[in-house]
Amino acid sequence: MNTVNETMRAVLFDRYGPPEVLYAGTLPKPVPGPGEVQVRVHAVSVNGGELHGRAGELRLVTDLMARGFPKRVGLDFAGEVAALGPGATGPGVGDRVWGALGRTFGSLAEYVVVRPRQIALVPQGIDLVEAAALPVGAVAVTALRDKAGLRPGERLLVRGGSGGVGHVAVQLGRAYGAHVTALAGGRTLDFVRDLGAHEAYDYATTTPSELGRFDVVLDTVGTEHPAYRGLLAPGGRMVAIAFDLRRLVPSLAYIAASARHGRARVRAFSGRPTTRLLTDLAGHVAKGELRPAVDRVFPLEEAAAAHRALEAGGVRGKIVVKVVQNPVLAPEQR
Repeated sequence: MNTVNETMRAVLFDRYGPPEVLYAGTLPKPVPGPGEVQVRVHAVSVNGGELHGRAGELRLVTDLMARGFPKRVGLDFAGEVAALGPGATGPGVGDRVWGALGRTFGSLAEYVVVRPRQIALVPQGIDLVEAAALPVGAVAVTALRDKAGLRPGERLLVRGGSGGVGHVAVQLGRAYGAHVTALAGGRTLDFVRDLGAHEAYDYATTTPSELGRFDVVLDTVGTEHPAYRGLLAPGGRMVAIAFDLRRLVPSLAYIAASARHGRARVRAFSGRPTTRLLTDLAGHVAKGELRPAVDRVFPLEEAAAAHRALEAGGVRGKIVVKVVQNPVLAPEQR
């Protein structure tokens, strides 16, 4: 990736801390190198990992991602292709795309440069603000279909059913023919049921022992792995995509030990959406099996307020930050 003298707006922070450390600054506008694609970003969603990164709870990782300050936020994005580097393939200039960065933050900016394998065409029928709510949710496809092998008629438990990945997993569980039970905050239970959950329970007042047995448990929360692993029926599978940062070493050690001991293994992974996964996700949108859920929208200058909103909890789907005010219309809307 090359840069020129042009600048762009981006959300930055100069020290670890609360949401108030975020501010709208300027950076050199990135120019696509060979095989790269420049995307004009329209909207970005806020993800839980960014909150931990900004607060300094992942500083060993974030310092490896980008040394020194200022650091950046933003993982997924939706926008339009603005320019192609030499030899770049895939979507063309003007195409609406969605995607996610690799192993770094920084999509909350006016432009990003990515590899074609990190993006796909946005499905018709949704705008770019809605589209920004879904890319990271593509990991639910990997979790349920590829890692757990969820089958029709099986019982699925989704922890964090109203969140960014959870609200996608609930809908995909129904699409895959499973009986879906979701744990979520008390204020979001009706929302989760509306997404398709057959049963929804308040995590604050429901203990694991009250839930019964499940063929698949998808954990987007990261705590109490042993208790939820204990709910697995014979042949059951548990997939964890979150970890307890306050007890990270014991948490990871437990997951590793489950591969060798006990009746059920806890599968864990940390993945990024790819063109194939994003295209699969778009297929579910096109079939009416998946819809984005945008709780609130903030302008770029209010990124700190967006982080505060996610930290406060009770979010239905995703918090989205709108980078540009002039919408990029889908072909059928032009």
